[in-house]
Amino acid sequence: MTRKTVLVTGGSRGIGRAICDELSGDYHLLVGGTSSQSVGSVVAELHSAEPFVCDLTQPDELQKAVARISHLDAIVLNAGMAFSSTIASTDHADWQRMLGLNVIAQADLIRMTLPLLRESRGQVVAINSGAGFHSGIGSGPYAASKFALRALTDALREEERGTVRVSSIHPGRVDTDMQVELQTAAGRTYRPSDHLKPYSIARVVRTVLEAPEDGTVEVVSVRPI
Repeated sequence: MTRKTVLVTGGSRGIGRAICDELSGDYHLLVGGTSSQSVGSVVAELHSAEPFVCDLTQPDELQKAVARISHLDAIVLNAGMAFSSTIASTDHADWQRMLGLNVIAQADLIRMTLPLLRESRGQVVAINSGAGFHSGIGSGPYAASKFALRALTDALREEERGTVRVSSIHPGRVDTDMQVELQTAAGRTYRPSDHLKPYSIARVVRTVLEAPEDGTVEVVSVRPI
């Protein structure tokens, strides 16, 4: 039986690596990342996988990587960045970095892969955040990018309804290196047990990908207990 092909951006660590591990037994994976070495080490440990190495924020580089894909059933938009910063202390370059990766690069990847996804009647799964619904002190720039990503997937869902299914997953705090950095910057004590495990989000991604084809899991919020 032919495996479906899924592109997972940011697939070499954290939530992305957990997604690759979870899906590896049943799917052919395109493992996304910027480092050939780190992506290659992940690919070597999976059942059926190949590298997708490029800087998502560089359109020409991204286009060349997408051009090498012959078939695609789903993309999991996991790559992203986060930092804690007040509006007053966030300069122009910081806004460009945040929105460039978390929004513009995602839109570029979607646009470039849509012909393949339309052909396979595939899926787009965006790993968003609880910050895609709520903002607060120090989270303005990150939340702005995640609000924008939610707007992007909401629009895409309606534009492609009946052809490409679009899902938005909103995890609460997850035990990753990024989360350690955010909590340390905020001066909080870090306890892994207070957070979701990356594997828990990976299981949700599988559930979304394997939903019956007559329905779409549109928005999922997953919070630590």
